[in-house]
Amino acid sequence: MKAVRARGITKSFGEVIALDGVDLDVPEGQIHGLVGPNGAGKTTLLGLLLGLAVADGGTLEILGAPVRRALDGPDGVAGFVDGPGLYPSLTARQNLAALARLRGERSGDIDDVLDQVGLTDVADDRANGFSLGMRQRLGLAAALLTQPRLLILDEPSNGLDPAGKRQVRNVLTRLAAEGTSVVLSSHRMDDVEALCSEVTILATGRVAFSGPLSKLSSENRELDYRLRTSDPAKARQIAAETAGVEIAADADPLVVRAQVPALDELIPRLVGAGIAVRELAPVVSPLEAAFLALTQEEGR
Repeated sequence: MKAVRARGITKSFGEVIALDGVDLDVPEGQIHGLVGPNGAGKTTLLGLLLGLAVADGGTLEILGAPVRRALDGPDGVAGFVDGPGLYPSLTARQNLAALARLRGERSGDIDDVLDQVGLTDVADDRANGFSLGMRQRLGLAAALLTQPRLLILDEPSNGLDPAGKRQVRNVLTRLAAEGTSVVLSSHRMDDVEALCSEVTILATGRVAFSGPLSKLSSENRELDYRLRTSDPAKARQIAAETAGVEIAADADPLVVRAQVPALDELIPRLVGAGIAVRELAPVVSPLEAAFLALTQEEGR
């Protein structure tokens, strides 16, 4: 059974088409990334998955159950979109206790979920004094309190410092290993690459790509690479003479533009000329490069 199965989903707001024939598959126990430029339809799609709205057309199944009306999704779905809803005058602990009472659930897990997201030390502080990152973590704790089978998160790393980001990544990785499915949107490509096994790229309400990250990153695309060597001048000359390699920036470090096969030819030539290669790294990640190329292409 898939945690999410969507086919031909459409959604409009007046004359604005937010989603135009979107397909989405999320297997159980997978962390699935949802990326796209502003206005691509990510928030609308997440809202449908959370049951906050209903699609105009297409079919949507959540945890094996068809969804036909808003607020009619199956139990086991939790998360937030456009930031978590919190009571600012209540403490972190009181926010979670209120949620537990509202849903008729046990409140005995509150200390555990606060510990999981690193908020134990501020459990009795009011939410109106929390930073953006702390509010995001409290929103995650609220979702964890329901022990979800499907977790929907909108920009969960917003405002997080490196320690908080690592903590959230550890929580999501553990949940997936235990069988929970996660759909998260993010503008941070490093988060998507670190967490997600598959990704869906939206552009102007349509799916520009959906599939494994490995497939997206391995496609033959020209990328810009920083090239640091022991002899920059000689390395530039060899790079300029190598088929399929273009000098993108004649600086220190040198930036070359090439596909992987051309790099496979360039590196042995440099080493054979006695030049030590100290760094060869993409200027932007393969995912970010593919994201830019696909969304620009879809926009046209």
